[in-house]
Amino acid sequence: MSDAAASADLPAGTNAVQASARVMWMRGGTSKGGYFLAEDLPPDMAARDAFLLRAMGSPDPRQIDGMGGADPLTSKVAVVRKSDRDGVDVDYLFLQVFVDKAVVTDAQNCGNILAGIGPFAIERGLVPVRHGETPVAIFMENTGQTAIATVQTPGGAVRYDGDAKIDGVPGSAAPIPLEFRETAGSSCGALLPTGRAFDEVDGIRVTLIDNGMPCVVMKAQDVGISGYEDRETLDNDGALKARIESIRLAVGACMNLGDVSDKSVPKMMLVAPPRHGGAVTVRSFIPHRAHASIGVLGAVSVATACLIEGSPAAEVADIPGGSRKTLSVEHPTGETTCVMELDESGAVISAAMLRTARKLMDGEIFA
Repeated sequence: MSDAAASADLPAGTNAVQASARVMWMRGGTSKGGYFLAEDLPPDMAARDAFLLRAMGSPDPRQIDGMGGADPLTSKVAVVRKSDRDGVDVDYLFLQVFVDKAVVTDAQNCGNILAGIGPFAIERGLVPVRHGETPVAIFMENTGQTAIATVQTPGGAVRYDGDAKIDGVPGSAAPIPLEFRETAGSSCGALLPTGRAFDEVDGIRVTLIDNGMPCVVMKAQDVGISGYEDRETLDNDGALKARIESIRLAVGACMNLGDVSDKSVPKMMLVAPPRHGGAVTVRSFIPHRAHASIGVLGAVSVATACLIEGSPAAEVADIPGGSRKTLSVEHPTGETTCVMELDESGAVISAAMLRTARKLMDGEIFA
């Protein structure tokens, strides 16, 4: 599936922007956005994207005339429909609405917004609710992979309150375990699109990897930082951002992503040794702003890179033994834990993560 770029002005001959649509606004993991049924959005892609740009208030750095939160992490959209695939409950398309550009892109997945798909599907009647807990099989249209979300449904209703905590989100909520299988190469065609543990780009050793999210993983020290800086410091470091953007643009073609100048992938991951008992420390760029934490599938890709002998990440990581490895990925606001299952050859065959979600509002949004 290719990128979709849209201006708030529709092409000649296209109907005016749809006036409104039913939507549920949710926090999913450490992200936030609008969850729509596919049937509630315009079927034409240009009309859909024009509507979403208006709804979010893009392009505008403050997104003052829309619901976006002036941050890529809060300018996200999920489009959900009942699936006709065997063994799958719903299909989920993730759309990133750029903040300061008139661009809507489907070039990546989002594991944080994924955390809200199960509750949303149950709330909208797409999945029959069970007593106790309800598993929801979700086909991720962006990458062609499937995830299983387990939603707490005591008494036959979605429960949002609970004791589960994730770093980057205040308070606690009901746990939503997510299990991913066969995510390797979902966007790039192979776990390591160049077939190597590392490549050298602009004099920097990098691992080009895709285990659910295309990422470029490099040592923080190799680009002149410690890897323990806070988000504000990183965002204000223009020289650093220019250097890693140069690397990002250079690797797009060899990651089978083409020209990535207007794409939100690959993500840039700067790694350092752990400081708080975890496996590795990461500073993530998504791709032009520093992430407050780290994306779910980005964490999976980084954790996988830590397990590849000879990679820059493996050189700084502290890896536990055994075929089932729990890797804590440290980030600016805490840590994200990945549980990785390996086969006899040492290849990752599945990854599981704990997320939470919360319904914020349900109603109608106007464009």
